[in-house]
Amino acid sequence: MTHETYTNPVLNADWSDPDVVRVGDDFYLTASSFGRAPGLPLLHSRDLVDWTLIGHALERLEPAAEFRTPRHDCGVWAPSLRHHDDRFWIFWGDPDRGIFQINAREIRGPWSRPLLVKEGKGLIDPCPLWDEETGEAYLVHAWARSRAGVKNRLTGHRMHPEGTAVLDEGKVIVEGDRIPGWFTLEGPKLYRHDGWFWILAPAGGVESGWQGAFRARDFFGPYEERIVLEQKDTDVNGPHQGGWVRTPSGEDWFLHFQQKGAYGRVVHLQPMRWDAAGGWPVIGDEGAPVREHRRPALPAGPPAAPATDDDFPGGRFGRQWSWTANPEAGWATQHSADGLRLTCLRTADAHDLRALPNILTQRLPGDPCAVEVELELHSEEPGARAGLTVLGDAYGWIGLQRGADRTVHLVHRFAEPVAAGAPPAPCGAGERERDAAHARLAPSGRARLRIEIGAGARCRFAYDIGDGLRRSGPVFTATPWRWVGALLGLFALAPTGTGHAGAATFGEFRIAPL
Repeated sequence: MTHETYTNPVLNADWSDPDVVRVGDDFYLTASSFGRAPGLPLLHSRDLVDWTLIGHALERLEPAAEFRTPRHDCGVWAPSLRHHDDRFWIFWGDPDRGIFQINAREIRGPWSRPLLVKEGKGLIDPCPLWDEETGEAYLVHAWARSRAGVKNRLTGHRMHPEGTAVLDEGKVIVEGDRIPGWFTLEGPKLYRHDGWFWILAPAGGVESGWQGAFRARDFFGPYEERIVLEQKDTDVNGPHQGGWVRTPSGEDWFLHFQQKGAYGRVVHLQPMRWDAAGGWPVIGDEGAPVREHRRPALPAGPPAAPATDDDFPGGRFGRQWSWTANPEAGWATQHSADGLRLTCLRTADAHDLRALPNILTQRLPGDPCAVEVELELHSEEPGARAGLTVLGDAYGWIGLQRGADRTVHLVHRFAEPVAAGAPPAPCGAGERERDAAHARLAPSGRARLRIEIGAGARCRFAYDIGDGLRRSGPVFTATPWRWVGALLGLFALAPTGTGHAGAATFGEFRIAPL
């Protein structure tokens, strides 16, 4: 790669189901955040290659009571980001509640409270369109069979111009079952171009699917279709679901995801043009994804990427972190020095991190790397523990635990995957975790924790309790949840009981290339 080219993926982590919009010289991107809070990440770029995380549009998930505990694969699915009437708009589907919308004058907010535009189970992947030619507003969405019993179809509505409600019962405008070979049609993005209504929508599933384009003269159809991006003879599986954006000079580009197992859905940038003969979009290299390409004809800036490192100044954490459920006051304590101070939250689920809402997480990097953090356990409560985890359907963690004899030990544990859709074990049903290595006495109550993440998300754990860095346990292979990539996480907890259980302090969180 040179300064004149870029290499995919441009966002090599789980920025799932991306959508993009340009306002002036600025590009903005959002992505699915599922059950984490804050949600709806907001990224900014000037060149479509280098992106920074500038905030989140959704502080808490609603209804708040339903997200007090983790719902890792639920919540915010496949948002659409638009700019209309001098406002930013984000629509998304909660598969259990319906289609929501928020809006703001400025990308950094303040954003409005979530408004339920259309209620119902299985309503997913919504996208609005304000038609400048007619003044009409429209909404298209897909269906999740797990909730609605149907899928592989797109439903269209007329929408109130203020985006507050749909104005009709809706009509199936694309029936995937009637297109030979098409299945799992979803993720529509709606546009107006050259006198046509366009829907860019993927099909075929996240790991092996393709990107389709549909066009019609009337919003309600009939639509004709074409495959415009597929794997062909490349190593980019399932290239699809994203957004089209046009630069100020008139170049067209398409951002989409690729499913990469534990790393989640990484984001690729593809050149796009409109075929002069047929008027259809041509994405990538004649419909195949590019690995390296000329950069967009935009002013060059310094290299940039979403932040990962953190010194936790004053006990505050950076934008890259999200909780595994809606947070409550007191989980993290601000103070005068650097370092993240997490309360050892009392819980009956101390032996299953998947069930805990108070894990502070960020995305697993897609490139081989080493993750390190400093930890000091202050709690005197027997059974209190804190650590660094790679969290997914299976997980591993390394950290410190206070023993029954009040000594502190370096411990390393893991948990195997649970059955698909199975809830965490009820209180008293037995421990899910198992020791990955023998515990070692940590007399100072401090440790430097390290996870080396190699190819295939294979993780090696290590620690330093004052006598040098030592490896711990066997290799652990990170696993995703059903729709969410594996996460890096920091946590502090204690067994059930009464009274304050103390805290743990994390410092100098670093991620470095291997």
